[in-house]
Amino acid sequence: MSTGRQADQRAVPWHAKWRWWLWLGFWTAVGLGIRLGTVLGRPHRVAGGDAYYYHNAANLLVEGKGFINPFLYYGAHQSVQTASFPPGFVFVLAVAALVGFKSYFAQRIWCCIIGAAAIVVCGLTGREIGGRRVGLIAAALIAVYPNIWMSDELALSEALSPLLVALVLLMAYRFWKRPGPRTVLWFGLSIGVTALARDELSLLGLFILVPMVLMAKTLSWRRRLALLGVGAAAGVLIVAPWVGYNMSRFKDPVFISSGLGVTLASTNCNAVYYGPMEGYWAWECALAAPINHSEDESVQGSEAESYALKYVRSHEARLPVVEAARVGRAFGLYHPVQQIQLDSRVETRPYHWALLGLGMYYGMLALSVAGVVILRRRRIPVLPLLAVGLDVIVSVAITFGNTRYRTPFEVSLVLLSAVTLDWIWSQFRAHPDGDDLEMTGGPEPVEAPFEGVVAAGPAPAGLRAP
Repeated sequence: MSTGRQADQRAVPWHAKWRWWLWLGFWTAVGLGIRLGTVLGRPHRVAGGDAYYYHNAANLLVEGKGFINPFLYYGAHQSVQTASFPPGFVFVLAVAALVGFKSYFAQRIWCCIIGAAAIVVCGLTGREIGGRRVGLIAAALIAVYPNIWMSDELALSEALSPLLVALVLLMAYRFWKRPGPRTVLWFGLSIGVTALARDELSLLGLFILVPMVLMAKTLSWRRRLALLGVGAAAGVLIVAPWVGYNMSRFKDPVFISSGLGVTLASTNCNAVYYGPMEGYWAWECALAAPINHSEDESVQGSEAESYALKYVRSHEARLPVVEAARVGRAFGLYHPVQQIQLDSRVETRPYHWALLGLGMYYGMLALSVAGVVILRRRRIPVLPLLAVGLDVIVSVAITFGNTRYRTPFEVSLVLLSAVTLDWIWSQFRAHPDGDDLEMTGGPEPVEAPFEGVVAAGPAPAGLRAP
């Protein structure tokens, strides 16, 4: 631990530390209670769609059948190798199944516990970015925000996204403050684990890890490149065994998942290029793709992808409009109420809670703009937080617009909103003698300012590098 960090820890009274942890525990309990209440309120919910895959794939894995397609196993009694979805969430559900919690209800409860863990990590991340009060505000927002906890109740892989994205951001800011082999190792490992759960989040390695390391101002270029190699190797180390496993069981190359081809086929057709479903997806489009069902998933995926790209090339003039609709759907800017209706009908997300979530989302968007300004004035990098949004934009532009695909970026919105709310609070509660700063833990001292991605001008006292 660095000298600056040690000095900061000594400056915080022990009772303030305990008070912070008690408040974090309180908001974690609140969030867990909300999540458990949503599950207990619908105890007989039946798994469908993606949730059906994850739930049954985890149980089949624990039964020793490996990664096989649960739709074909239970629907046609066929054991067919699958990598349709990334394995991370299946592994997480398999942990519950391994100790006997194999029902969909039990695994939904397990997802609520995962959601509670995300509250803790978001609190720690907020503390790392802006101090202890920011951490508590972030924890409170994550605890009550419907767009986050709805995926927990449905046992979708987005239940894992807030925990993992918050972990990546936590490691990113710890590396920024204390750049070195250990922090970059954990940084790379966190991205590797996240990629196994949501393969599109592997782009965070390019969008966050690379610039964070290359713009570490206090390091020589030789040192930066060496640390970048360590971080990249750590991420590859996590992903490589799964990639090797896929290469051994499929004809065509499969890295983390094989579902892109089918997704492209379902999102590039007349039904979603024109009319009211523009920017969304349609299952009938995927069914229309000429696929050889006697081949394995990798070959079928390649055939579906080729079919989709052929359609795209023949409708290139329409593509910019469709891309805008996809991004607009994901970010609540294009037919937001219709999208909520689709979410309710297709994914069975609670309609009225989703409306509340939409309103909170718009509010946090506004707060986040101010949060960006505040962090830049404090010379704290905003690149990691905004890069998560860029990842979502790229992902939905390639595939389709969907509310839950926005989940990773909503972690960034929560953290930026917490920064703004903390600033507003400080305008009313700050004391000249600094008691409020001591009790709540204002921004922690910055040790290694990020080259670029900061505002010009002097940093406020307490935020300058020693």
